[in-house]
Amino acid sequence: MLPATAIALGVLAALLAWPVPAALARAAWPRRDPLVALVCWQAIGLAGGLSIIGALLVHGLSPWGHSLPEAWWHWVTRQPAQETVRGDHWVAQTLAAVLALELLGVLLLSFVRTSRTRRRHRELLELVVRPVPGEDTRLLDHPAPIAFCIPGARPLLVLSSGIVAELDGAQLDAVIAHERAHLREHHHLLLLPFVAWRAALPVLPAADRAHDAVRDLVEMRADDVALATLGCPDPRHTLAAAIVAAAGGAGGQVPEGALAVAGGSVAVRVRRLLAPAHPLPLVARAAALLGALALLLVPPLLLVLPAVV
Repeated sequence: MLPATAIALGVLAALLAWPVPAALARAAWPRRDPLVALVCWQAIGLAGGLSIIGALLVHGLSPWGHSLPEAWWHWVTRQPAQETVRGDHWVAQTLAAVLALELLGVLLLSFVRTSRTRRRHRELLELVVRPVPGEDTRLLDHPAPIAFCIPGARPLLVLSSGIVAELDGAQLDAVIAHERAHLREHHHLLLLPFVAWRAALPVLPAADRAHDAVRDLVEMRADDVALATLGCPDPRHTLAAAIVAAAGGAGGQVPEGALAVAGGSVAVRVRRLLAPAHPLPLVARAAALLGALALLLVPPLLLVLPAVV
């Protein structure tokens, strides 16, 4: 039973390592509902990790039992294997342990490193910024039009004097609403697993593709949240103009780890704002969310199924 489980998990891991992320990255529907697409990306990342580690673990422990709990218990208690233990079983066990430790370690390291970088940038900025009257933002004396936020336990929303001078009141409100959306919905946490995935598996093209797609989607999601809060006559044109203005002055000047209004693919975001597609139908949204849920459930079910049949 366990060899079949290992094969099923291996096939699922292969699909989630390349074809599925590639198809989702090329699809047009995520731009119509970034929030649902972000849920799908998180499901792909988590299910992919569980599948590859599970496949290796199941194959490595298969000589010790007919289900993973039984095989694991026999292996831990040093009971004799029920079948011949070959070298590939030991290799699979080792790879499963190494991959699990690497993925978790890189995720933790990315979190610590990013948090430290953000804290350092926040401390430096606090020395040179000043509060904006009536706002929970900070003003940075800089001629370029820049706007960004540094998330974390003590978030910081920064506007440059250049962007305050260049934008009108409605456009400035749109920029602030966009950055507050990042902070309120903790978009940095949605990006973190894909930063870690790219660092842990740099040779995997899907890792770069997934990171870039999620980065664009969090910006689109922040755009959508900002639009819902703006009271100006033409919020889409207002936000698009603000994004273009910020993109013209932010090149390379946003601190590492920050989320900026000019982040992601600016051209795609502006086209999406000025020529919006129809919202994703309720049936399609439900199907995508059910697909994400199924992805999350399949690896655990495959791992425990031999123990209950």
